Amino acid sequence: MGLPALEFSDCCLDSPHFRETLKSHEAELDKTNKFIKELIKDGKSLISALRNLSLAKRKFADSLNEFKFQCIGDAETDDEMCIARSLQEFATVLRNLEDERIRMIENASEVLITPLEKFRKEQIGAAKEAKKKYDKETEKYCGILEKHLNLSSKKKESQLQEADSQVDLVRQHFYEVSLEYVFKVQEVQERKMFEFVEPLLAFLQGLFTFYHHGYELAKDFSDFKTELTISIQNTRNRFEGTRSEVESLMKKMKENPLEHKTISPYTMEGYLYVQEKRHFGTSWVKHYCTYQRDSKQITMVPFDQKSGGKGGEDESVTLKSCTRRKTDSIEKRFCFDVEAVDRPGVITMQALSEEDRRLWMEAMDGREPVYNSNKDSQSEGTAQLDSIGFSIIRKCIHAVETRGINEQGLYRIVGVNSRVQKLLSVLMDPKTASETETDICAEWEIKTITSALKTYLRMLPGPLMMYQFQRSFIKAAKLENQESRVSEIHSLVHRLPEKNRQMLQLLMNHLANVANNHKQNLMTVANLGVVFGPTLLRPQEETVAAIMDIKFQNIVIEILIENHEKIFNTVPDTPLTNAQLHLSRKKSNDSKPPSCSERPLTLFHAMQSAEKQEQRNSIINSSLESVVSSNANSILNSSSSLQPNMNSSDPDLDVLKPTRPNSLTPFRKAKALYACKAEHDSELSFTAGTVFDNEWRTASLIFFREIMLHFCASIQQTLLDHLYVPGAPMTGTYKT
Repeated sequence: MGLPALEFSDCCLDSPHFRETLKSHEAELDKTNKFIKELIKDGKSLISALRNLSLAKRKFADSLNEFKFQCIGDAETDDEMCIARSLQEFATVLRNLEDERIRMIENASEVLITPLEKFRKEQIGAAKEAKKKYDKETEKYCGILEKHLNLSSKKKESQLQEADSQVDLVRQHFYEVSLEYVFKVQEVQERKMFEFVEPLLAFLQGLFTFYHHGYELAKDFSDFKTELTISIQNTRNRFEGTRSEVESLMKKMKENPLEHKTISPYTMEGYLYVQEKRHFGTSWVKHYCTYQRDSKQITMVPFDQKSGGKGGEDESVTLKSCTRRKTDSIEKRFCFDVEAVDRPGVITMQALSEEDRRLWMEAMDGREPVYNSNKDSQSEGTAQLDSIGFSIIRKCIHAVETRGINEQGLYRIVGVNSRVQKLLSVLMDPKTASETETDICAEWEIKTITSALKTYLRMLPGPLMMYQFQRSFIKAAKLENQESRVSEIHSLVHRLPEKNRQMLQLLMNHLANVANNHKQNLMTVANLGVVFGPTLLRPQEETVAAIMDIKFQNIVIEILIENHEKIFNTVPDTPLTNAQLHLSRKKSNDSKPPSCSERPLTLFHAMQSAEKQEQRNSIINSSLESVVSSNANSILNSSSSLQPNMNSSDPDLDVLKPTRPNSLTPFRKAKALYACKAEHDSELSFTAGTVFDNEWRTASLIFFREIMLHFCASIQQTLLDHLYVPGAPMTGTYKT
């Protein structure tokens, strides 16, 4: 398991869990710093001490072999795994070079030592400075907050307002410093994946150049070197995209932190000061409290932010009532009283501000009015997967493939936003979209057209590959076996609604064509994955953890491009369940429910020819018609009674007899009433208020129930007698 992601929203809460996560990141940075420092020392020894070359190289190799990368997230991409095991590969190469005893090293200082020292100084050093600043601001904020909360409520209102403003400024500054520190820590953790390994790769390449006897070894290393270079480049590209997303999220958090709070399992959580009685009086102890409305459980954890440690044991109580504490009844401000079911007495708590008290009161159903600070910031997209949408995508693809398939940086170079919006307004105009012309005027640049295509996909109400399948696609990309990834993604694609799948197929066929021309346009499958991953498979909630999964979104798109013919033109090997088929049909606007004659065909998986299938459908339909018509006519012609003659020769009895012979009486009566009603009212409307309608309504329910039971029995017997192929497996099941 890798390092957990540091969420920006946790900076505001500054919970114990957040501090523990931050400590794990800091420990990893210290570990990396020490390792790089030792690695630089070993490298210098290797260069300066030719007499001890063998010993230095083996120590250097051992150091590499012992170090293990810790990535953010719960899984690694193939590129990250390649980079992670690269240190072990390097160690193996160095041990083999030791056997050759070649002692020529040139430019090692510039290639290896300088970049590592630069990384250690500029990146890890900057992270340490940010930590000092963060610790200083934490101590300052906590000190001012305690001083502020100890102010007497009897002071002048102007003094209190001034104190509140001062605390708000310090709190805002502390929050900004916390965000910047978390951003820097995660940036260094991501940077080390390529800025640390890349100098090592360059150092080894220099050794191969000057070692004559290492030629064969370098030749063997060539394949892995190529794979590692691609992995480093892919990791760098993903880092650039991830860093911009994280930075954008940090800016949003700075501007409006309330709209980007993390979805918490608790109704309310945060720091509260709890009044505790001591022998010498009362004291206020800082606790991190959580409250769950469903269970009414309040959990209090004594915790000191300055020391970063607990001050006692956790305590959990069940809420009975919550009452606001009047200002004139206590010297402290922002107080409220809590009564617990399983603890005697009243627990007096102090919130951090008036707003904080109001939120706690609201969560605990106190006397404060209901307050809802959540805002729906999502705006419904204007784009749809309709005929206009397909027309727009086809026009853009046609223009790109006919005029700009070989342009360098295709889909990576963005167009001018005003031009893109203008082109979209033209394409989305119903008058323009209804035209049969499939080409876009030559006046529009290719970068404008490609940006319009991506923008339209982002304008959809949801991503093309749907929010509900996002986690499933990510899990599929994290599978270890490449064949399993393709198979799982293949199955998931066929669970998408029909229009989504058609649009995705259209797009993947086009991107495969773009990738085939990568020598001219420089857009490989990996580059296209970086461009389209966040667009087609974006998460519903924007968090740091979701951003870290962008690399797996890119892998999903890469698999779709590389295997588009198999995925979209063949049926998945693993059949979908009936529930999955029903769900996908329900969500597709064009799908229709199967007819009665089609449903039994899913009971058996033996391959049938088209001729046999038509014969089977005709037999089933004729059997059903004979059941309805013969019985209805015989009952209507009988003037004495609706009771059937069980000894008479009824052609339907041969079909229905094996299953339910004793249920023909209500069955025939229902059919007779059904036929009479059909003659009386061709539309079969349920008219309330008449005895005939009430009787018919009850009988019709019996009729439909019985006819379906006998219908299933008829199908069973027909399939067994006429359509079953000896030796074919019967994998389906049915119920009567």
